[in-house]
Amino acid sequence: MNKQQDGNPYIIIFALWLLVFAASSQVMIISPILPRISEQLGTPLEILGNLVTIYAVMVGVFAIIMGPLSDKIGRRKILLIGTGGITVSLFLHGFVDSFWGLMTVRALAGMAGGVLSGAAVAYVGDYFPYEKRGWANGWIMSGIAMGQILGIPMGTLLADLSGFRIPFVLFGGIMALTFILILIKVPQPNVTLSTDKVTFKGSIGKYYVLLKRPEVSAVAFSYVVMFLSISVYVVYLPTWLEESFGVSGTEIASLFFVGGIANVITGPIAGKLSDKIGRKSIIIISCIGLSLVMLITTYVITDFWIAYVVFFLTMVLIAMRISPFQALSTQLIKSDNRGSLMSLLVAIGQVGYGVGGSIAGPFYVQSGYVSNTIIGTVMILVMAYVVWRHIPEPDLNSTS
Repeated sequence: MNKQQDGNPYIIIFALWLLVFAASSQVMIISPILPRISEQLGTPLEILGNLVTIYAVMVGVFAIIMGPLSDKIGRRKILLIGTGGITVSLFLHGFVDSFWGLMTVRALAGMAGGVLSGAAVAYVGDYFPYEKRGWANGWIMSGIAMGQILGIPMGTLLADLSGFRIPFVLFGGIMALTFILILIKVPQPNVTLSTDKVTFKGSIGKYYVLLKRPEVSAVAFSYVVMFLSISVYVVYLPTWLEESFGVSGTEIASLFFVGGIANVITGPIAGKLSDKIGRKSIIIISCIGLSLVMLITTYVITDFWIAYVVFFLTMVLIAMRISPFQALSTQLIKSDNRGSLMSLLVAIGQVGYGVGGSIAGPFYVQSGYVSNTIIGTVMILVMAYVVWRHIPEPDLNSTS
């Protein structure tokens, strides 16, 4: 499994980096261009959060289905199916002329996103020897941060200049290039594929057994409230800033650029620090800090430049929590069930993100953005409590 395999590792890493960049960008672009979508489709702001919900639900459903299937048919086929599906769905964004049309293509993109969920990380585990996986994953996952630094500002500017459809078409073009690279340059790793019959009922049964473990159900619940708090706070933040301070799409784009810088700086530092002082300490500190930032947002942002400081702190605290929480989650269970656990957590996290997107709009319109910040604050404190009381700190020297 760890012997030298076909293919150029650097080209493989670039292809997977491009996949992560395009996939994350087409998700994150929704938030900063919501006002453009509302204007160009004549859609009320309060229902636009459902665009986040439909995508998240489809990702969750298909992540559960595709987790076991990827073990059976191989990662390369999963990568091709997923990138091909997202490419087609993103190009279809260029033809939508109604809110329901956009909902439909977002659902299609979510289905393909569910297919790809965890596929890049799983491929690294199959192809690269253990001593090189950290290096490979570090480069590949930097595509998410680069999406925030480059993809979102670029997409926001294009939406301002040419309409909300163009960013999706752009990311579709990048994903098409990814598909071609995988097709001609990314081999199937030399691993033994599963011979087990894959059924929806069997997969659900396996996930149910996992959730019966108290620590796993606590982690799953934490994922729900974590993603709910993020979506209910972030999705309508650009809309509130535009309405409150009359800022342009260019300024919103620069805000996400600053947030991306915070993400790049904080993630690796938080991971290393959690190795020394424990995962739970970092997670709880970040949750408490984020709750305070959320709560004071509408009171301290009296001028747009202050939003840069607040959003930078927000992204620092979010990035500070993610790596330690992933490490904590994977260490709670033995290696033979980690893939299923991570697929389950991705699906459950998407449910939380989707619920947050659905409730964010009505609360924003009826009670103002302050209600979004309060909900986000409460949810993130709930997460801190659950992590503190119900999730054990594994032995960092454990090899399970």
